[in-house]
Amino acid sequence: MDVVSDAISAVRMGRPSSNRVRASGSWCTRLAPYDGAGFHIVLEGSCWLLPDAGAPVALGVGDAVLLPHGAGHVLADSAVDAEAVARALPFDDWSGGGYPPSGPMSSVSADAQAQLHVLCGKYRLDHSRVHPLMAELPQVVHLPHRVGRHPELRAAIDLLGGELGGPRPGAGIAVTSLLDLLLVYMIRAWMSESTAGAWSAALGDPVVASALRALHADPAAPWSNDRLAAEAGVSRPTLARRFTALVGRPPMAYLTWWRLTRAATLLRDTTDPLAAIAARIGYGTPYAFSHAFSREFGTTPGRYREGRQGDRARGPA
Repeated sequence: MDVVSDAISAVRMGRPSSNRVRASGSWCTRLAPYDGAGFHIVLEGSCWLLPDAGAPVALGVGDAVLLPHGAGHVLADSAVDAEAVARALPFDDWSGGGYPPSGPMSSVSADAQAQLHVLCGKYRLDHSRVHPLMAELPQVVHLPHRVGRHPELRAAIDLLGGELGGPRPGAGIAVTSLLDLLLVYMIRAWMSESTAGAWSAALGDPVVASALRALHADPAAPWSNDRLAAEAGVSRPTLARRFTALVGRPPMAYLTWWRLTRAATLLRDTTDPLAAIAARIGYGTPYAFSHAFSREFGTTPGRYREGRQGDRARGPA
């Protein structure tokens, strides 16, 4: 696993979902804040996204927008005023179904030629232990369509739109897999364009990136600052200085944090006994693991598992 894959896997829960929506005329709909992430991709026409906090965003054909923290927002045919926003229909009422609607196509308007055709979707995320890479994503990630930019993202959008166009054999697996792929590609596209993200800089630094890859590849290994510095090909002081500056904490502090974050994911997603989880993340005994976990999370591994698996059992997004 690489750092970006691990960061996504640590928070992803349940199954993502999506649908295509058509609309025409004058319309305005509101999507309430959500404990996860949402996205919209304009396939035809144009619209406006008005986040609860932040500037309005004009969306045109091919534009993708990710709301990684589930921010509440309004979608409208134009840059509407505050009064219109206050009257916005809840998305479920506007689209005629749940979010996303239950059928392969939700037709908000009966017009044969819709002015808007948009792909909407959402992911359930566990925000109790977010990797800093995910935490630094802005409330709204706008990825305007530009010819030749992010071809893998465009390919995923085309494939997903095709799968949602009607029932196809194997669509249940294909759509879920494409949605997971879409999330990765949207985050990757943001990282490639971001100039302010600390984690873009960390993963772009050969020394820090090498150290992070080593820690994520084998968090249970008996790492030390000296061993990690040797793995990265630099001196211990050089690694400590560069790693701390870009990651925000020293290498061994990050390793402890990541081990326990990984343990939280295993407690949530598996029924493995504590001894097995302790061994997988580098703790010699279940007692040592339980003590470290309780100090970090404020609860025992068993109680954490009971609570988080209850959340996970709620099913798809």
